Amino acid sequence: MDFKNGKELLALCEKEHLPISAVMKKREEFLKEMTEDQVDAKMRKALDIMKNSVHESLEKPIRSIGGLIGGEAEKIRRHRREGKAICGEVLSRAIVHSMAVLELNASMGVIVAAPTAGSSGVVPGLLLALQEVYGLTDEEMLSGLYNAGAVGYLLMRNASVAGAEAGCQAEVGSAAAMAASAAVELMGGTPAQCLDAASTALANLMGLVCDPIAGLVESPCQSRNAIGVANALTCAEIALSGVAQLIPFDEMAEAMYRVGKRIPFELRETALGGCAATPTGCARQCGIFK
Repeated sequence: MDFKNGKELLALCEKEHLPISAVMKKREEFLKEMTEDQVDAKMRKALDIMKNSVHESLEKPIRSIGGLIGGEAEKIRRHRREGKAICGEVLSRAIVHSMAVLELNASMGVIVAAPTAGSSGVVPGLLLALQEVYGLTDEEMLSGLYNAGAVGYLLMRNASVAGAEAGCQAEVGSAAAMAASAAVELMGGTPAQCLDAASTALANLMGLVCDPIAGLVESPCQSRNAIGVANALTCAEIALSGVAQLIPFDEMAEAMYRVGKRIPFELRETALGGCAATPTGCARQCGIFK
């Protein structure tokens, strides 16, 4: 049940009449020589950590280690609960969840790198929002995570998920691709539609630079996780509507990686360009901002 790219994954899904999540689960069982229950237990642990990473910082907001973020997620949640949200129920919840995870990460809390710490809010942000709004079971959530894992594995194998190597497009872009694909499967889409959504998610954030202020995974990382869930939800909606992506997932992953390698080093997690190089960003880096 192993696969090296999206084309092979779709062929396996068609041959075995299985969704992406089931193929990925069987791959894990085979390669790690584990039983289905053992593999599920590991994924369930990841799901539990994701849930906690959302709720902990919402219930007890604290400032980040660098002092750049803290409490933003709760403010947005309060805005939604007051009936003032303009993004709709799923997206509003997803924004809150994604930003909450970044707050916990920046205050040394436990999160799931999905695929990285800097992009850790996107997958749980969208999937947990879908669970809350559509009443999805935890078993269904596990399927979503297996699906997301398959896309993440392919991007790590054939491209990059590291901001230092290929910019934020490789972090939040990859996370958005993972979340988009998982959302499509959870909402009844086909394997082909899943990878269409993932491909579109990569295209939409192609070229996004990694420019953390003061070199900290706080800002603009937090708001970019919110953009990641918005991107993922949009791409899932497009794919589920039957709109096909012109560029296959494998080609889009390769294109993203080529673009990432051409991004100047100042814009690849060095805090020497972009937001980090603005006067306010530089002041933060020098520790003189008040």
